[in-house]
Amino acid sequence: MKVLLIKDVYKLGRAGEIKKVAAGYGRNYLIPQGLAIPASAGAMQQADRIKAKATERRAALNEELSAVADVLNGKTLAFPVKAGETGRLYGSVSADEIVKTIHQNYQIDLERRQVETEPIRQLGSYTVPIHLTMDLVPEITVIVHREGELPELETKEEAELDTANGEEELVPEEEMAANLNEDQLDVESDAE
Repeated sequence: MKVLLIKDVYKLGRAGEIKKVAAGYGRNYLIPQGLAIPASAGAMQQADRIKAKATERRAALNEELSAVADVLNGKTLAFPVKAGETGRLYGSVSADEIVKTIHQNYQIDLERRQVETEPIRQLGSYTVPIHLTMDLVPEITVIVHREGELPELETKEEAELDTANGEEELVPEEEMAANLNEDQLDVESDAE
């Protein structure tokens, strides 16, 4: 089934584009939600007009939400959770919890579908994109750590600061090479 998109649809296309979609997706979701219309001859003539209006709306929306994107971009959220010995969580950190935490910390209202992540089920640090519009996608860092432990909050800035102060970090391969050279020296001195 071919449809003409009236509004931007994430992961499908922008308003004014003609897309081929599964018949059920078009009939049961896109058309009833007002996101698309069937691609008929009359609709094809409207495509350019729809595309122009959508571009204007998108520009206004991007300008309006750019301040929100600036606030969210690069922020770090920490979630203390209960986890097993292997780092697997008893439960998960879902998009709903991320939305609630963003609202509590920054007073920004988001919808669950704007947070693109599967439920997080392991300890660690995750980069999560937030889809404000098709063009504005700030990324936040979600750190999932055990309750009672401090999260590892080293950021790129701190790592850059360490290397700028002359504290060069060795890559594990470099460490192995350095250790290997020391071991070889020990073996050579024993042989003499």
